[in-house]
Amino acid sequence: MTKIMITGVNGFVGKHLATELKSRGYTVIGVGREPELHDTLNGLLDEYYTCDLTKPEDVERLPLNDINAVINLAGLAAIGASFGQEELYMRINVAVLTVIGERILKLGLKSRVIAVSTGAVYAAGQPLPLNEASEIITTGSPYALSKIAMEKEASRLRASGLECVIARPFNHIGPGQETGFLLPDLYEKMIKALKGDDLVKVGDLTTRRDYTDVRDVVKAYADLALAEKLDEEIYNICSGRSLPGSTIFDLLASCIENSKKIKTEVDRQLLRPNDPKDLYGDNTKLKAQTGWSPKFPIEKSVQDFVDSKKEQI
Repeated sequence: MTKIMITGVNGFVGKHLATELKSRGYTVIGVGREPELHDTLNGLLDEYYTCDLTKPEDVERLPLNDINAVINLAGLAAIGASFGQEELYMRINVAVLTVIGERILKLGLKSRVIAVSTGAVYAAGQPLPLNEASEIITTGSPYALSKIAMEKEASRLRASGLECVIARPFNHIGPGQETGFLLPDLYEKMIKALKGDDLVKVGDLTTRRDYTDVRDVVKAYADLALAEKLDEEIYNICSGRSLPGSTIFDLLASCIENSKKIKTEVDRQLLRPNDPKDLYGDNTKLKAQTGWSPKFPIEKSVQDFVDSKKEQI
């Protein structure tokens, strides 16, 4: 029986990944810092372990011996919250991979590790689409810099004999996403505006980004985890096209009752003048290696997100 371990399983992506793996008939082992499994994961995991993945003594207690692959979602992911917490982001986002990787090496296991990085590591001002060989940043958000450090650690572990593959997902959206990202942040503002003065303060909605539905992203993780052979160390996970923030706003408005009366106002404090105006990736290597391609249209991603918020209420 194929057995996959998901670290950081209680997060936004964890539920979708567990759902995807169970649909393929795999045994799914979840690991999280929380003492109890999140309610949304009930029935999706075969086993759950509470563990501080930055502590080797905790990781020693995990049942790694018969795991085919580890998909590492554990870490800190909010870009905005990373400013002022440089040391924390660097420590956690690197240490988790180090401790797990070293443990697998020590046990002499053949488990493949999917190290989840981000498309935010790419530098602005270079030809698009961005591929795996495109230039990466030297300065940027503490979040992105911590992921670059994690990638260097993945390469070190790979050189030591660990089959460690780096996934670079670009912006992903979908049902269950929490605030700290464009789609849920706009949604919260719009709902609040409808209860008040109908005004939403926004940043630059002309900025374009590459959005992929989280359910497509987790299919890519699963494909990479169980591919018979992988020729590359790094794979982009992206749609291959960019959309402006205004499209996300308009799609949200089409899903929210009475939203036509909402007005927008640019808040200069929300502007990021150093942000690139356009970013999108090249998923050629992932497609060629696994046959993956995104299936969910952006309209369904937004509608399903809104429906998931209604279900919470």
